[in-house]
Amino acid sequence: MSWEYVFELIKGILITQTGIPNLQVGQVVMLLIAFFFLYLAVAKGYEPLLLVPIGFGIFLVNFPLVPLMGFTESGAPELIRAFYHYGVEWEIIPCVIFLGLGAMTDFGPLIANPKTLIIGAGAQLGVFITYLGVLFFGFTLKEAASVGIIGGADGPTTIYLTTKLAPHLLGANALAAYSYMAMVPLIQPPIMRLMTTPEQRRIRMRQLRPVSAREKLLFPLVGAILIILLIPAVAPLMGMFMFGNFMRECLVVKRLSDTAQNSLMNIVTIFLGVSVGATMQADVFLSWKPLLIFGFGLLDFVVCTFGGILTVHIMNLFLKEKINPLIGSAGVSAVPMSARVSHAEGLKADPTNWLLMHAMGPNLAGVIGSAAAAGMFIAMFQ
Repeated sequence: MSWEYVFELIKGILITQTGIPNLQVGQVVMLLIAFFFLYLAVAKGYEPLLLVPIGFGIFLVNFPLVPLMGFTESGAPELIRAFYHYGVEWEIIPCVIFLGLGAMTDFGPLIANPKTLIIGAGAQLGVFITYLGVLFFGFTLKEAASVGIIGGADGPTTIYLTTKLAPHLLGANALAAYSYMAMVPLIQPPIMRLMTTPEQRRIRMRQLRPVSAREKLLFPLVGAILIILLIPAVAPLMGMFMFGNFMRECLVVKRLSDTAQNSLMNIVTIFLGVSVGATMQADVFLSWKPLLIFGFGLLDFVVCTFGGILTVHIMNLFLKEKINPLIGSAGVSAVPMSARVSHAEGLKADPTNWLLMHAMGPNLAGVIGSAAAAGMFIAMFQ
């Protein structure tokens, strides 16, 4: 055996079996993007439960020749492709996450002050403005709808709608949605201060009335009836959301409620994050559409925040008891982070003014509003 033969054999193995000579510039860029999201999660604490699995998913699939997102010779999906196929493409994981969210949700603030439903609806302004704006940049109707929903700041709803209408944009849309959810404390406060005066930020709201256990038990049933009758397309999301909440409030299936809130929620979050991150391969992400989505996603989120606060200003023209406009920003459905931001801004204006429970009303209304907007888009375009 000659040295030349050995050299050619080693060279062939390096070229065909290792990733080193096959590593491309785009993949290096995506690895840096993965490091950035992991940095935001670990060092800055921005939504680590979401950004850690998403960032690591981006990290894993941007090595050359990795058997993760393809199919085996027998046609079976490889590891992360299986998570994505059965969990996301089959639309199971977003619905299970809504089950967990429902089990974690106390609708008391919304029941005590049903006017906040209007604020949650007003905060969807950016969804429709972005939808129209994206159309001018060459997106199709379905693609524009999937991008518009980002402003609702509801990751599972974004994933659910995008999977139905524009699955090729799933990675970019989901990453934009979760990124801006994580950056709520950075994005919203400047808008809130711009749209309110110091006097408005100091408005005190009457303490919410106590909500009975019977009201909380009936709410998911009545809510499901009204929402599903009006928007049947959103039944998978809202049905599981209200089911989770009913388990919480009925008090007879505590083990099931605890499982939905904790173990099950953690498991599906891992699979969802890794699956979404794994769709961000260099050859897919590094093109003009995904990059434009990030820009429009930020605009979308800003306009939704603006819409919620503007809705409160309009409502105050007709109300004797004024609403603090800071809680309008909580109309986006980043639960409970946007409500906490509203509360924190209120404390800066008046350290004795507690707005958290008041802000939870529009925050929960935003969850319903973004799902309703998604259902409307599904009904229009599917």
